[in-house]
Amino acid sequence: MGVDLVGRGVGFAEFWTERRLASLSSVRPDGRPHVVPVGVTVDFASGIARVITFRHSVKARLVAGAGASGLAVAVCQFEGAHWSTLEGRAVLRDDAASVAEAVARYARRYRQPKENPARVVLEIVVSRVLGNR
Repeated sequence: MGVDLVGRGVGFAEFWTERRLASLSSVRPDGRPHVVPVGVTVDFASGIARVITFRHSVKARLVAGAGASGLAVAVCQFEGAHWSTLEGRAVLRDDAASVAEAVARYARRYRQPKENPARVVLEIVVSRVLGNR
């Protein structure tokens, strides 16, 4: 379970549920950064952020390659002067229940994604929150 995100207030929750994109940052094995735009959803009760993607994407391969301990990542979004970053460890989930839950959350925040048989989920257990939201 991640850090307490419920106690951060209404403004924080609204910021992470309104429709906006984020960036996902990780580090490749050779030390170079990998930063990509993503849609992210946050489960405030559990402290978990989720990113849906396809199995062969670079981000999915980096997370899968890290194994059970996960990969250190950050998701950041901003609007004008307001910004928030969620740091944590991402693990790859490919079971039907995890994918279905992540897709349902994504559909509520953004739109229903197209069918994708290669879809997987990056689950990020949030360990630190930065920002002014």
